[in-house]
Amino acid sequence: MIEVEHLYKTLGNNHVLEDVNFKVEDGKIFGLVGINGAGKSTLLRLMSGVYKEDAGKILYDGKEVYENVEVKKDIFFLSDYPYYPKNSTVATFLDFYSTFYDVDINLFNKLLKEFKLPLQKSINNYSKGMKRQLFIALAIAISPKYLLLDEAFDGLDPLARLIFKRNLIKRLEAKNMTVVISSHSLRELEDICDSYGLLDNHKIMHSGDLLEDKENIHTYQVAFEKDLVKEDFKDFNVCYFSKLGKVIKIVIKGNKDEVVSKLNKMHPILLDVIPLNFEEMFVYEVEEKGYIDHENK
Repeated sequence: MIEVEHLYKTLGNNHVLEDVNFKVEDGKIFGLVGINGAGKSTLLRLMSGVYKEDAGKILYDGKEVYENVEVKKDIFFLSDYPYYPKNSTVATFLDFYSTFYDVDINLFNKLLKEFKLPLQKSINNYSKGMKRQLFIALAIAISPKYLLLDEAFDGLDPLARLIFKRNLIKRLEAKNMTVVISSHSLRELEDICDSYGLLDNHKIMHSGDLLEDKENIHTYQVAFEKDLVKEDFKDFNVCYFSKLGKVIKIVIKGNKDEVVSKLNKMHPILLDVIPLNFEEMFVYEVEEKGYIDHENK
């Protein structure tokens, strides 16, 4: 288990993280989401032991990570700008990383074929997406106990994303890996994550089980004979309200059956329930904190 407790980090004069708290259960994929500049990369560098926290703790099975070789050997961190030796080919790249990690060579080569990467070409001449595919192949072939991925989908085309997700899930099931993954592609995270944390205003503002939280917020499209306004729904936990003629679009947090029951008592002439995807849920969570004016964006 990964436990982050009361974590603080300042870079220069910038307070990046303040009292960050969350847990990641063994064998789960945790999606780290947040607006640009929220501190996701800094948090992952702290979790990998690259940075030292100013205060708080980062624990792997109860052991702190910073300057702890025994913990770090179980972690592979794929940053947004990963390192490779200058003028490397795939062969010399593999030799370099095999010095530090136990790499499944057969799986690595299999993934290179799936990604269709040119093996004799210098990595310097790879595109951004090709470099990303190379490092993803390495990360999956290492299959560490703890895998930390920063902007994992950045630069990947749709086919490469599919190959990545399919192989990551296979290895997670085979090796009981624990994965923390940040990405701007929330639709991709929705496909693979069990839980998530919303990093905002220097801290984790909300975290939880992705499926459970999605089941606790829905869009309701309703219409009434009477001309109702937002104030008429004050007994609901409303995240968003808009109206076009008699048709109202309203996003409400709460148990779907209970919300529908309460809405039916208002005698609607139309009532449709529309589930939200992860990206929409994120937008409304951030909007609720005042960072997005959804009605006027």
